[in-house]
Amino acid sequence: MSVDDDARWMREALSIAREAALAGEVPVGAVVVAAGRRPDAVLARVGNRMIRDRDATAHAELLALRQAIRVLGSGRLEPCTLYVTLEPCAMCAGAMVLARMGRVVFGAWDDKAGMAGSVGDLLRHPRLNHRPEVQGGLLGEECGDLLQRFFAERRITTPI
Repeated sequence: MSVDDDARWMREALSIAREAALAGEVPVGAVVVAAGRRPDAVLARVGNRMIRDRDATAHAELLALRQAIRVLGSGRLEPCTLYVTLEPCAMCAGAMVLARMGRVVFGAWDDKAGMAGSVGDLLRHPRLNHRPEVQGGLLGEECGDLLQRFFAERRITTPI
């Protein structure tokens, strides 16, 4: 994929993240795009659903992986790229490795839980059997601003 394609899909993930925020979810959006067989084929387009689903595992990335696997009919996502607005956590990074995601592109870095270079780097761990290509920081400022605004508003409307 080209740099323009990457920016296009990250903007799509940002749009999904904004929709999640309107639903009261932490604004994280994810898009899975297939390469090769079906150029520009969107296999998944999902935002966080932890609150709505009352499920701590309902992160956008994990839901997107599940949806893409169903669409492809395969547990291996090697020909795919996952675009996500926030650096993946350990749970999501582990699922990406197990699903053999071909490429992961994320927006904002997560200094508290990120496992693609911030806290650790599960996606590129040398002892694991699969390591996707990883690009971090794409539209990172815009992705980070969305998260910061969301949490700032929550602090104002939710007294301690």
